[in-house]
Formats: sequence, structure tokens, C-alpha cells
Amino acid sequence: MLDKGVLEEVLELALANGGDFADIFIERKKATGIGCEGGKIERVQSGLDVGAGIRVLNGESTAYAYTNDLTREGLAGAAKIVSHAAPGGKKSCNIDLRKIKPLVEFEFRERPDTVKTELKVELVEAADRAARAVDPGRVKQVIVGYADVIQSVIIANSAGDYVEDERIRTRAMVHAVASGGGGMQTGYEAVGSLSGFELLKNNPPEELARAAARRAVQMLEARPAPAGRMPVVMAGEAGGTMVHEACGHGLEADLVQKGLSVYAGKEGGRVAAESVTVVDDATMRDRYGSYAFDDEGVPSRKVVLIEKGVLKDFLYDRLSAMRAGRDSNGHGRRESFQDKPIPRMGNTYIAPGREDPEKIIKEAGRGLLVKKMGGGQVNTTTGDFVFDVAEGYMIENGEIGPMVRGATLTGNGPEVLGNIEMVGSDIGFTIGTCGKDGQGVPVSDAQPTIWINNIIVGGTSHGGDNPKIRRI
Repeated sequence: MLDKGVLEEVLELALANGGDFADIFIERKKATGIGCEGGKIERVQSGLDVGAGIRVLNGESTAYAYTNDLTREGLAGAAKIVSHAAPGGKKSCNIDLRKIKPLVEFEFRERPDTVKTELKVELVEAADRAARAVDPGRVKQVIVGYADVIQSVIIANSAGDYVEDERIRTRAMVHAVASGGGGMQTGYEAVGSLSGFELLKNNPPEELARAAARRAVQMLEARPAPAGRMPVVMAGEAGGTMVHEACGHGLEADLVQKGLSVYAGKEGGRVAAESVTVVDDATMRDRYGSYAFDDEGVPSRKVVLIEKGVLKDFLYDRLSAMRAGRDSNGHGRRESFQDKPIPRMGNTYIAPGREDPEKIIKEAGRGLLVKKMGGGQVNTTTGDFVFDVAEGYMIENGEIGPMVRGATLTGNGPEVLGNIEMVGSDIGFTIGTCGKDGQGVPVSDAQPTIWINNIIVGGTSHGGDNPKIRRI
């Protein structure tokens, strides 16, 4: 995209007035999106976004500017703007960029830009038909979405690192609404990966659609969830919403350093049950939150955050790592060239244990089985959270009982991690777009089947140990 000599000149200009570090992030991103609603294709759109962001770090301060002008003059203009934020005196430097290699390489077997738009539309329409066919009388609304992104980046910095990378992500989602008996329920399924169009050949959208529609229909027959304190078993297929929200954000180094994390000052201490190990690994194959390099040009790697209940590490970008007097561990991410990088998760999960998932349900004896999580929110400073349960069942006498609706889970992240009694040998992943500081980035999260000994379940009827608890 640009000659190395030009990049070296731009970086030297950015540091001309001082500063500790400078980098440039150049992006060319082509995106395609298809949406179907009401049985009709509502949108087929594609776009190309090209630009560059230039940053200077000077002590605790950051100066950032971006431009769509990738000429030598355009980049130099942005570099001169950020250079004024570091009034440390005139500084001369001689930057010699050297290309660095990733620790892992990803294969894209079928590039989405080689697939005809008509075929993508056909898959979306097929998913819509499949969802409606589950129960034509009660499935009232179906929304199907498809998207692919091809992002080519060049990253260079004043330390002499030079990176070229291409990321291809593909995803599909289905949202179904069912109505009957005076009520309305929803079902949602999504699949996404750092991969090409082969993703949808291995995960047909029709299957997603049927699963979403079945859940919506089944929830119409579900009985109201009980409320109170009780054991909760979270199935592996529920995905890692809990670990992502209630734990992962609190392990991002910038929040820790600002005192906005419940985990601040606890490194080396016990923060979870001994059976719990939490990992973020952006090197995983076929996961939505994977990448070969982060958005600062640091190779991705596996980071063990909590090991056997003990807090071991945080997620660092370059700035938070400089503050801590250490190197980044590859978690500086940004939504686009218009945004500065910040510490973010990639693929975050609780590592599998040794227990048979069916045995865990039997051992729990009673309580709530969560098979699908909904949305939620968390206060990273305290660790307190509230999550919706999209699909849940009662556990009665160690067996899976009737389906329930309207359940929520309320608790505190560290307390819940400390109350995990058993960890299963399975693991299940979910995908999402994680929001932070106005930026969204693709992530995956996962967990095995886990038994939480005691947690507050909000519902619409009494059923736990505390009759004062009501639906949240």
C-alpha cells in the first residue's frame, strides 16, 4: 500500500518535537452486508473504507490523528499535528523498519470476494424460509443477516517494527420471533469466524435458522422461572457471556490501572475457585476474535489470566504495558483507523476441566440449567452483573426438567468464580461485537459446563431459598 521509506519519514515527523513512541496504522477495509426481514431482502450493500491513523505517546499522554489521504503529503500533515502534542524539544531519529512475522498464520480457504453476491442472497433467503417452516402459524417475524469483512492493514512504529496483515471475517445471524397464547418469545443464533466463505458451508444458515425458531416457539410453552437463591448449572453450549462480561473486562489493563476494576491490586492472589482457569487466546483457529497481530503490530499469543483460581496476568496494549514497565501481550485493538488502540479481549474462555457434564447436573440435584445466555451488563469496578437467560430448564432430582422463561442471573463476578463447584470437560463458544469506549471489535467467548453453587435467579415465581427475591 505504501513504501517503507514514506512510513519512516512520517514516523520521524511525528516524533520531531519529542515523544516516547510513534506508530501508524493503515487500513483498507471492504465490507459486505445482506439483510432479510419480513420475508424480503431489505438491503444488499458493500463499501470500501481506506485511511490511516498516526499516534504519538509521550509519558501518560496520547496524541492521535487520522486521515483518508494516504499520499505522502496527507500522512505528513497528520504526523505534524500529533507531533505538537509532545513539546519535549527537537528530536532527531533514524527509523529503520523491519518486517516481523506472526507466531501463528491463518488460512482462508474461500475468499468471500470470490463468491457471487447472488449466492450469498440465496443463503439468506433459504435461512428465512427454514425459520418460518418450523411453525408457520406461530413464527411471526424472522430477521436474517450476513456480513463479511476483508481488512488489509500495514502497521509501522518508531521501534522499527513493520507488519502487513490481512484479516477476513465472515458471520451470519438469525433472529426469530414467535407469538401464541397471548405471549411473544424470541430466539437468536449466530455464527462467525476469522475465516472465509467456507464458514457457511460448514455451518449452513438453515440450521441456525431452525435452531433460533425452535427456541422461540418452545419458549411460548415454557413456565415462569422461579426466583431466589439456588444452584445454577451453565451448559457449555451457553457460551462464555458470563466470563466475558463478569470477568474479562475487569482484566483489561487500562481499567485496572484506572482503578475501575474489581481485580486491581489482586495479581498473585486467589480470585476464583481452584478448578477455574481463565485464558484469552487470539491464536485459535476458526474463532471470531482471532488475529495474527493486534492493531499495534504485536503478534497474538495465548495469555493465561487466572490459573487454578490465582490471578496471573492482565490484557495489555502498548500504553498500559509501558505504564506497567513491561511488554504488551498483544491485546491492543481498535475498530478502525479512526480509533486509537485500547486493551481488548480476543477469544476469552474458562478452560475445560475433567468432569462429565451429565454428572455435574446429577450432582447439582436441583436448580436452574442455563443452555443459552441473553444480554446483560456489568459494573467492572465492583464486578456486579445482571444477565438474561435466553433458554433455561429446571433441574429436579438431578434430571433436566421443564423449560422456564423470564429468568435472570444476578451476582458478583469474583464471588461467582469462587462458588464454582465443578468444571466440565466440554466447551462451547459464542460470538459477538464487544463495545468499549465507543468502539466495537469482534470477539468470541466460551466456557465448559460449570456448576455455580449459589447465585440469585430473578424470575416470576418463588422457588429459591429467599422468597423476597423478585424478577429484576
